[in-house]
Amino acid sequence: MRALREAGAVILGKTVTTEFAASEPRGTRNPWNLAHTPGGSSSGSAAAVACGIVSAALGTQVIGSVIRPASFCGCIGFKPSVNAINREGSHDYQSQSCTGILAASLQDAWQIAREIVARVGGDAGTPGLQGPDTMPAAVKPKRLAVLETAGWPAASAEAKQALNDCLARLKSFGIEMRTRHNDNQVAALETDLADAAELSHRCNGWETRWFFHTMQERDAGALSRSITERANRYEDMTLADYRASLEERARLRAAHAGLAAACDAYVALAAPSHAPEGLGSTGNPEFAVPASLLGVPALSLPLFEVDGMPLGLQVVGYRDRDADVFSTAAWLTAALTQAG
Repeated sequence: MRALREAGAVILGKTVTTEFAASEPRGTRNPWNLAHTPGGSSSGSAAAVACGIVSAALGTQVIGSVIRPASFCGCIGFKPSVNAINREGSHDYQSQSCTGILAASLQDAWQIAREIVARVGGDAGTPGLQGPDTMPAAVKPKRLAVLETAGWPAASAEAKQALNDCLARLKSFGIEMRTRHNDNQVAALETDLADAAELSHRCNGWETRWFFHTMQERDAGALSRSITERANRYEDMTLADYRASLEERARLRAAHAGLAAACDAYVALAAPSHAPEGLGSTGNPEFAVPASLLGVPALSLPLFEVDGMPLGLQVVGYRDRDADVFSTAAWLTAALTQAG
């Protein structure tokens, strides 16, 4: 916040998040339909941007807490490369966690991120977000990889159709589309990422167990059932288990990095469909998990609509090449929103 104030931003207040930025909702509603969830954990930030209260707001993502609410609420969601935006003061030490931006436009998202990093950098010992001071110029991609992810079986028919229609348009623009069906490298990555959610939860489970122990000792009755279950789920995990999880995550990150020479970025749905009805859940995060696990930048673009509610197209890039993701996203947005 200090960095933003120094940049001239007007801070309006604190928005609602889920309990410990996890999965227990706290009553925020979706501006598009008040009976539906806004997603989470950055619930209030996404809702505030979506209904025009602010042009940009901060969030965090360890699993899907920026990309999912951005998709559900119809705003831009930017999950940067891990360590790209300074987290000091957040009391969040999970190795996949990122400070993210919910914004009304790509330009706003980039400016907020750059203003923060220009003053406080990235996480300690890292170079921070890299790229120009102003919004990167749009660049047409030559090749894109399409990832169905483990969330594909849960996606609605309408969401799948929206993505397939989008891919057909991109092909008509002369962009080569690589999928698990025509590219062995993409197919191998899809297979590797099948258990991305469980691997992420194992890493996070070890890294948060001491914090949750402290919370339980302080006042177990104040914790939700979901948090208590989360705290107990990995109670028997050992240091050797955690190290094995880190090694597997490193292997997957290297495999994904190997795609950089073949594909400019990959695209996927940002969520299985529009925001589900009810306020008891923040929704399915499966589509957002891969970028979190891989530690790479991702953007949710509000380009689809299902049953009158927004759904995001997700654009995912390569670690520390966040500016390239913005360039690709800017071109896709312009191309896919033009008439015809």
